[in-house]
Amino acid sequence: MPSVLQLTLILLASGVAGVVIFRYFGLPPILGYLAIGVLIGPHALGLANDSATVKYLAEFGVVFLMFSIGLEFNLHKLRAMRTIVFGLGGSQVILTMLLAVPASLLMNWIYPISWQAAIALGGALAMSSTAIVTKLISDRSEIETEHGRNIIGILLFQDLAVVFLLILLPSLGKNPGDLFLALTAASIKITVALVLIFVIGQTLMSRWFSLVAKLRSQELFMLNLLLIVLGMAGLTEHFGLSLALGAFLAGMLIAETPYRHQVEEDVKPFRDVLLGLFFITVGMLLDFEVIYQQWMLVLLLLIGPLVFKFGLIALLSRAFGSSPGISIRTGLCLAQAGEFGFVLLNQIDGLDLIDPALSQAVLAAMLLSMFGAPFLIQYSDRIAMRFSSNEWLLQSLALTRVAAKSVRTENHVVICGFGRSGQSLARMLDQEKIPYIALDMDPDRVKEAAAAGDNVVYGDASRENYLVAAGLSRAKAVVITYADTPATLKVLHQVEHLRPGMTVLVRTKDDADLAKLQAAGATEVVPELIEGSLMMASHVLLMMGVPMRKVVRRITSAREARYSLLRGYFRGVADEVDSKESWRLHSVTLLPESASIGQTLEGLHLENEGVSVQAVRRKVGGSDYVKLELTPDLRLQANDILVLSGNSEATDLAESKLLG
Repeated sequence: MPSVLQLTLILLASGVAGVVIFRYFGLPPILGYLAIGVLIGPHALGLANDSATVKYLAEFGVVFLMFSIGLEFNLHKLRAMRTIVFGLGGSQVILTMLLAVPASLLMNWIYPISWQAAIALGGALAMSSTAIVTKLISDRSEIETEHGRNIIGILLFQDLAVVFLLILLPSLGKNPGDLFLALTAASIKITVALVLIFVIGQTLMSRWFSLVAKLRSQELFMLNLLLIVLGMAGLTEHFGLSLALGAFLAGMLIAETPYRHQVEEDVKPFRDVLLGLFFITVGMLLDFEVIYQQWMLVLLLLIGPLVFKFGLIALLSRAFGSSPGISIRTGLCLAQAGEFGFVLLNQIDGLDLIDPALSQAVLAAMLLSMFGAPFLIQYSDRIAMRFSSNEWLLQSLALTRVAAKSVRTENHVVICGFGRSGQSLARMLDQEKIPYIALDMDPDRVKEAAAAGDNVVYGDASRENYLVAAGLSRAKAVVITYADTPATLKVLHQVEHLRPGMTVLVRTKDDADLAKLQAAGATEVVPELIEGSLMMASHVLLMMGVPMRKVVRRITSAREARYSLLRGYFRGVADEVDSKESWRLHSVTLLPESASIGQTLEGLHLENEGVSVQAVRRKVGGSDYVKLELTPDLRLQANDILVLSGNSEATDLAESKLLG
């Protein structure tokens, strides 16, 4: 049996390997964790076991996941999506649990199942994978589509229903006569907890976080966050509820404070690592011998719930007003099992509601359905068009609407994304009588903007047919206003494929992905942070009496140089580094024993490292440091200060080369 250290190293190494392999093939990391768990588990290679320590540690992954979900549940969001969340989502969960009872009668010839066990299994099977589905539809830029909203609404209710199910399941294990009493007691507990937390805790939490934030200590802020999450989880466990419930309530509490976004970023590393460990332990539970012996049952439990959930969700989506194609897509994306299904299944096992062999078969079927989820989502469009007779017509109508807006337009601008930046650009173009057509994926925004007279239509700019319909072949320029770099790269790829050399302007947050976007075909990249700095500098120069012509010349030269003089900045302890590609400025002082002493700037070949020298400062005659003129034959001396510009990795390598 491996020691704790050996087990930790095995889990870390296998987790890294699994994520690398699955990310390489464009699949969600969660599938890598599950596959690795199956591989190294006691029923396969036997490199690791699901010991009590590992299980308890993995449970904190669910705790932090529930906390993150709690951060998303503020009252405003629930109110805006109440029909989808509580109507569509509530119907799906409740009907799945209720219909599981008659479905269990068909299982009695294999395994006898009580009605309590049927409801419990129905609750587990009603869950879909929030982690897998949200990641995949986000990568496909479908969050703001109609079926994307249906999916998110149903997932939100499923996550909320877990809280109730974690209370309900222990009550099902009791005698039927005590069930009502147990449920009443549990309801009173959660009601009292909610009242205390939201009436008293909300005010205290906001004041306490303000006090901690004023001390400006990242370490203290992190410790305080962990204390609140784990403290709330421990408090609810003490009162007979679950750890996950306490974490969820803590998340809802912090969601109403101004520190929600910072908390969300701080908790991500803990959540993702521990949740990965949780999925590895779930994979370890899979017993291949049980699957081999009961392969027909596993196949039945795989296909049956997949078809049932797909049909139920598709029918409910249709009943709530979605088109057949949207309903089919929604059902396909949510047909698989979910991570909270494993949590509920573990609780069902602990209550001895079902036979252990049946539990293994259910677990295997749930795992296999999650492995199949990426493929169902990937081909959901084709399947929807295949089985929905009017889906082709709806797609054609959408493209026709786009084409109708652009058919009489030429030398126009195609705006991809009609958010704040896109709308500001459109107003400027209108004032100059320059034609444009905008594509956006938010139906509410498109409806309101089109009603106001803006030339915007619903369409996905990352798809070839929408760009063609928008008149890309006749357009003079394309402007991509997305804040998300991966989504921007998709559009750039399509534009480059359809019309190589097209003038494309791209908006980005900062200069971190400047080179990547330019390499993908962007003619100009406008980093918002740097442009904001330029505007501020121009106003200050004018206030200080610098002539307007000179200010304009300086701003223009900075833009013509592709912001090279402004790229990067000296980072402090509080500055976050997005990636190794993030640009920065870095000062290096040469020591008397440095290898670069006596060499010329040209001879160092620092440009081969991806680094440029912005300045060289030297003490002259015992006076203060002065800035030298940068010439190729400038020879470096001891105590010279070189200001380097480049990404973090490149400047570190250049510093090592300079100091030797």
